[in-house]
Amino acid sequence: MRRLPAAIGLVLVGLAVAVPVAATTFVDTERTVTIGAHNATARPTFDGHVRIVAGPLLPELRMPSDALLGIGAEVVLRDSPDTDLERVLAQDAAIASQPEGEIAAMTSEITEMGLAALQRGVAAGVIAMVVVGVGWWAVGPRRRRELREQWPPEPRTALVGGVLAVVVLGAVMAYAPDPGTKREVAWVPLRQEFPELPDEPRLAKVEISRGAATATSKAIVQGALDTYEESLEFYTALAEKTKDVPVRAPEDGQTTALVVTDRHNNVGMDPVAREVARAADASFVLDLGDDTSNGASWEAFSIKSLRETFEDLPIVAVAGNHDTGRYIRREMERNDFTVLDGEPTEIEGVRMLGESDPRSSGLTAGYNGNEGDNIAAITDQSEALAEAACEDGEVSLLATHSAASAKQAVAQGCVDLAISGHLHRQVGPTSTEGPNGTSTEVSIGSTGGAVYAFALGTKLRRDAQVAVLTFEAGRVVGLQIVTFKPGSVIDVGDYTTLPVPVAAG
Repeated sequence: MRRLPAAIGLVLVGLAVAVPVAATTFVDTERTVTIGAHNATARPTFDGHVRIVAGPLLPELRMPSDALLGIGAEVVLRDSPDTDLERVLAQDAAIASQPEGEIAAMTSEITEMGLAALQRGVAAGVIAMVVVGVGWWAVGPRRRRELREQWPPEPRTALVGGVLAVVVLGAVMAYAPDPGTKREVAWVPLRQEFPELPDEPRLAKVEISRGAATATSKAIVQGALDTYEESLEFYTALAEKTKDVPVRAPEDGQTTALVVTDRHNNVGMDPVAREVARAADASFVLDLGDDTSNGASWEAFSIKSLRETFEDLPIVAVAGNHDTGRYIRREMERNDFTVLDGEPTEIEGVRMLGESDPRSSGLTAGYNGNEGDNIAAITDQSEALAEAACEDGEVSLLATHSAASAKQAVAQGCVDLAISGHLHRQVGPTSTEGPNGTSTEVSIGSTGGAVYAFALGTKLRRDAQVAVLTFEAGRVVGLQIVTFKPGSVIDVGDYTTLPVPVAAG
């Protein structure tokens, strides 16, 4: 019991150092992030809001963070690959209509910064406790008793103690947050400046800065808000309508998977695809690539949206030719996608094989302009995948971005089904008899409804597709394709039973 006050004192010393160190480290941390169509920097705050700063020509936006301890963030938007301001804002507005992925990513970044700051604060607090504890032990009980008996202390002792106190206080103050000059901003509800906005819960909490930027750029902002409204209205209605699609549900002993491909940044289709997955009781998602348009870092929002939309399902993926480069595949892995690597593997009880497209389109960061190299690469991949599938003898599903990568495996009859995208239109299913058995191949259309390599917008530009695969005893046994037309017409294709799977071995 005699040691309890000393222990409490040590803990108080640790907290006195740890709290200001952690808090200051947290608010002084700055990270480079991607938000919408921008690179950006994010810094934590304790004002309870997330504030978006887009530069002097556009008004600022903020909304409550609803986080513990009033934690918020200031996000300063930087450059964008597009030089047209109105087009960039239109892209941002379309992305904002499906914000869950961006919100989750920002929450993750702030959480990581908070944990790093907490670790530094705890380390500083422990060091302070060790220093004080060792000093306490070094003085010893006898000297401490003498010091108590000499109270008030001699001037020299008081001076030394005062200097030490100043040093400790100075060290703490060095880590104390610097309030600086707080910038005053006049905030008003967004709907007050733009009363024609729809009664949408997300917008109810948004505030906009009032000033010259708001007045001079009101037409540009209004255009972005119109894009947001149109995109939200179209895809929300389409997702609601999709809830009633008569997709075949798995029977006893069967499982299903949802297939998406060639989304090309159209995150608006993600909640629509999610409704098909629910109707089909999907166990996982198979992503056949071209989630982006040019494989750039700012397009990470497409990967984050897919992950957040299907947060409770495993996602198995290959990257497409428009994803080529280092960034998008790394972003897939960072968001817990299982990226197939050319080796047979068992996922959710299904033996499958797949690999990312080795080619690069003219829009991607990895493009070298040599089409001969691209043809050779796809031929080599086709041969390698066929060799891997035939040697394994148990591969049921072959997933590639392009059907050209599956050509040899299908010809040799070494897989039950080879599924791909890339063409932005449906081809097949067709079955081929090979020396090792029967293989079926199918290419499905763009899930984003892409015409070329970009599909982000307020509505579908052309037909969009997803597919549902049915598995039994670890083999793919059925296929059903759902098509969404620009006029919000949903066409549920017939369920196709695949030929009898190849015999094992």
